Amino acid sequence: TSKDKDKETAGKPRRSLMATVLVAVGAAAGVGGAVWYFTQGQADAAPAKAKVAKAATPAPAQYFALDPAFVVNLNGSVDGPRYLQVEVQLMTRDAEALPALQTHAPAIRAKLLMLFSQVEPEQIADRAGKERLQASALAEVQKLMTAETGKKAADDLLFTSFVTQ
Repeated sequence: TSKDKDKETAGKPRRSLMATVLVAVGAAAGVGGAVWYFTQGQADAAPAKAKVAKAATPAPAQYFALDPAFVVNLNGSVDGPRYLQVEVQLMTRDAEALPALQTHAPAIRAKLLMLFSQVEPEQIADRAGKERLQASALAEVQKLMTAETGKKAADDLLFTSFVTQ
């Protein structure tokens, strides 16, 4: 029985020593892993945030004025002649699109003249009507530019002056 006691007491310190070493190694690995995870996470997050910031910032806007101003007779039965005078600028964020817009300016002007001459005074009496006309004009420009260049080219169309008489 004394041999059994010796085996039991001899095994206990080894088991507790071995358990302590395993716990210490496990804790060190956990701390090391946590430090690596958090430092890698921050290092990876910084470039990702920079990429998102670059992607969120649009290219600078470039404007092309369609000079001179458009002047058309308004369509419809109204007492006396009615006119629309509108100044138009096209906005693009594509540096390659600006020369294409300049090249196709005569065709753009022709399309917009036809569109503006079909307007009735009641259609542009309020802001919503002017915005619908603006959207229609942009759609005409984008349709033409897509047919000519394969790209929409114009991101926006702005009325910088709008006069009816």
